[in-house]
Amino acid sequence: MALKITDECINCDVCEPQCPNAAIYMGELIYEIDPTLCTECVGHYDTPQCALLCPVDCIPKDPDYVESHDELLAKYQRLTAQHDAPNT
Repeated sequence: MALKITDECINCDVCEPQCPNAAIYMGELIYEIDPTLCTECVGHYDTPQCALLCPVDCIPKDPDYVESHDELLAKYQRLTAQHDAPNT
């Protein structure tokens, strides 16, 4: 399941640089998470770093993007394979 950032976000800038998949970006008003890039840090860390470090606890799981651990791991593997692929 991807994570999402709620309206309680205070734009503190802590989460964005912690995301190993570059899934977090500044939206129109608050930071947002691209669910196609979010792996909940599976493959990188044991705990989602953005949620761990968020000072206002506004990064829950997104019920609109339910994924199993295996699906998150497969997404991580696809993303890292794309990142590591040579440019042709």
